[in-house]
Amino acid sequence: MDAGADADWEGALARARAHAPYLARALDRMPAIADLLAAGDGTGALALAAKAGEGAADVGVALRREKRALGTALAVGDLAGAFPLFEVTGALSAFADRALGAAMADAIARRTGAEPAGMIALALGKHGARELNYSSDIDPILLYDPEALPRRERDDPAEAAQRYARETVRLLGDVTSEGYVFRVDLRLRPASEVSPLAIPVGAALTHYESSALAWERAAFIRARAAAGDVAAGEDFLAAIRSFVWRRSLDFGAIGDIRRLTLRIRASHAGPTEPGPGYNLKLGRGGIREIEFFAQTHQLIHGARDPSLRVRGTRAALDALAAAGVIAGEDALALGEAYDRLRMVEHRLQMVEDQQTHVLPAGDALDNVARLDGMADGAALVAELSGIVAGVAARYDALIADDEDASRPVAVRGDGLARRLEELGFADPDRLAKRIGSWSDGRIRSLRSEPARAAFETLLPVLLERFAAASEPEQALNRWERVLLAAPSALNLFNLLLQRPGLADQLVRVLVLAPTLADELGRRPELLDTLIGKSALELPGDVAAIAGRMRDEGAPDYERQLDRIRRVTGELRFGLGVQTIAATHDPLAIGMALSRTAEAALEVAQAAAIAEFERVHGRVPGGELVVLGLGRLGGGTLTHASDLDVIYLFTGGFEGESDGERPLGPTHYFNRLAQRVTAALSVPTAEGALYEVDTRLRPQGAQGPLAVSFDAFARYQREEAWTWEHMALARARPLTGSPAARAELAAIIASVLERPRDADTLRGDVLRMRAEMATHKPPQGPLDAKLMRGGLVDLEFLVHYLQLRDRTAFDPDLGTAVDTLVNEGKLPAAVREALALMTRLLVAGRLLAPDLARPSPAAAAALAEACGAADLDALLHAFAAARQDVATAWTDSFGEDLAAPQTGDTE
Repeated sequence: MDAGADADWEGALARARAHAPYLARALDRMPAIADLLAAGDGTGALALAAKAGEGAADVGVALRREKRALGTALAVGDLAGAFPLFEVTGALSAFADRALGAAMADAIARRTGAEPAGMIALALGKHGARELNYSSDIDPILLYDPEALPRRERDDPAEAAQRYARETVRLLGDVTSEGYVFRVDLRLRPASEVSPLAIPVGAALTHYESSALAWERAAFIRARAAAGDVAAGEDFLAAIRSFVWRRSLDFGAIGDIRRLTLRIRASHAGPTEPGPGYNLKLGRGGIREIEFFAQTHQLIHGARDPSLRVRGTRAALDALAAAGVIAGEDALALGEAYDRLRMVEHRLQMVEDQQTHVLPAGDALDNVARLDGMADGAALVAELSGIVAGVAARYDALIADDEDASRPVAVRGDGLARRLEELGFADPDRLAKRIGSWSDGRIRSLRSEPARAAFETLLPVLLERFAAASEPEQALNRWERVLLAAPSALNLFNLLLQRPGLADQLVRVLVLAPTLADELGRRPELLDTLIGKSALELPGDVAAIAGRMRDEGAPDYERQLDRIRRVTGELRFGLGVQTIAATHDPLAIGMALSRTAEAALEVAQAAAIAEFERVHGRVPGGELVVLGLGRLGGGTLTHASDLDVIYLFTGGFEGESDGERPLGPTHYFNRLAQRVTAALSVPTAEGALYEVDTRLRPQGAQGPLAVSFDAFARYQREEAWTWEHMALARARPLTGSPAARAELAAIIASVLERPRDADTLRGDVLRMRAEMATHKPPQGPLDAKLMRGGLVDLEFLVHYLQLRDRTAFDPDLGTAVDTLVNEGKLPAAVREALALMTRLLVAGRLLAPDLARPSPAAAAALAEACGAADLDALLHAFAAARQDVATAWTDSFGEDLAAPQTGDTE
């Protein structure tokens, strides 16, 4: 512990002796420690304090002596400014861990002579956060494993556990001539009014999975395994992680914390502002409100952001600010307030080693202020008043009452029809009846009373947003579909109530993007993704996205697949919202969608391999490699894209896998490829993920799902058609070791770069394109792929030039086009044509999924996303881009491509 270069040891000792009788008596009783402190040797004083219990008659005496010595050294170092607050509370908390562990071990050893296996002490509250007060109680939960608990042969496990618990409490809490160690409060245990002091692990798990209360979730934010069988305690906390950190944002937590706060304020009759009788812990703007402020935000956001799952209050505030959940200014102000209030709290407790948080009156208040180094009590109260006011203002804003005049008032019956008329809805009586029917029981998400109550409160906000939309009835229709599809919507209602600004985003989704609206109906919690500073940011690289998808704590294969689907769905939804809001270029959106798919493939394949190897082991010298083609190979997907892949494996055909159920290499890798496809495409509890298309594999649907590198190379050299080599021009190895990827890339390069007969190649390309045009005509005026001069024609042209001239091979079509332009094989205008049509493809999949002219609002959003003034301007730019491609086609093939017709822009 840092002794602090500017510490005032002399002044601290003087104040301690003059204003803290407990410290004065302790210093007189321990002259050696007092001498070290007087010499400014805080580190030495702490080291000597750690030995204060040596030679004691029993554990209880040893702990009491160490506690007194440690408390004295810490107090003087604190007063001197040598030991920062977090070091003081950390040292006290570490001693509490040791003391609790020693007491439990002694209780068990005196009866059985055994180690304390199977007996667990979970630290909660300030102890769990390593923020113990100077004179704090500790609030552990004691658990035991009946199978592992040491006991005498005839002892019942439950009776033995209660005996050990009682003895632990007695050893720590009894006041003797040596004082006490810690007062132990076990009332945080499950159902404390009826339950025994120590709870079986199984019963505790059942409680937290089924009947725990909201305050218990907040308590377990700071829980940790502190003593006894620590490994078993950590396993228990891991098992209840989903109880504490709920999967979705839980804005209902604000209501729970609000109600708890109101009960505390109602039961606390003291002053609401600093002065005699003010409670630094429970008073308005006090320590508890800072803790609740941090914990409420942690409960809401911690499931989605593991960086918020920290125990300390200051650490939590800093993490919340770093994640963009709260303002940095609020984090700093509340953090500094917390530190100062805790320091004053310590001064109160140092006077007589009492667990008090209340400012005294008169001379006693002056005494505390002077112990702290201030002139008098009035100066201390003045300082605290400013601190408390700032805390109270921020906390009151967080828990603002739902019935505040600024909040909407539920409307129903005739009042609903009148309100709809005021908002300008057509046929308000009919619409009011329809809205009223939502609560008649036919909509599952509105069957519970809490859901109906939350929805009625939310309805005025939604109606205002719907009325302001360009197509209010369409927004309302799609909202009804969300309600019908959602299995539960209470959390969505709470989310919109607490963040009304999100209603604007919701309406935008409902009006503009039916695909996103349908997805929201299946998973209402997707709206959570629009909260936080990352809501409008593109995801990182493949490794970063894969890191988010991996669930190291997933208990089984299915849970890992759920995690992949959940994160993928969140990212795709967020990218969809960014698309319709024109936050980013659709080209960047398409690349982000591709990175997301690659990460999902990587994590799903790893999970499938691990599961497969449990039964079948590994094939020595072999591995599965996935080759991406089409838009996945090119690195730009849309929201509607399938994943075009080929499964390949390295090694030969000899031998078999080394698992309990061995398989030959071909059978092994084909079965494994099936497993990877299922991991990506089979719906789980979290829904579907991707359609996987493997038809581009050698011999198509007639061939095996996975082939060896050698067989793939032989097929591509000897049997593959021209169209297969064209597809290979956009192929990219996506999984496998670096060596395997490099080997596969070399095979692909050797195939693509071989000489070809130009006339044969030209005939093949033209014939294939004509057949496609016959069998796959454009689906509408916004079909950027199939309209003549569109992306398919451009891709055919690029692949023809690549294969003819053995140049510009890059799976990224944009990079390939750049090279061909630089080599003079394509006009420069093709660059912009490709960019515009790719933007139209990516954005159009959401804003015009049927490829017809969309509604006015969606048309405006589509134009904005593509950088055009309006839809007509976009359509004319699209026609010009197609004409540029048609010109390049004629230049390369000597044959006209059907020019865009005037009607195409209608």
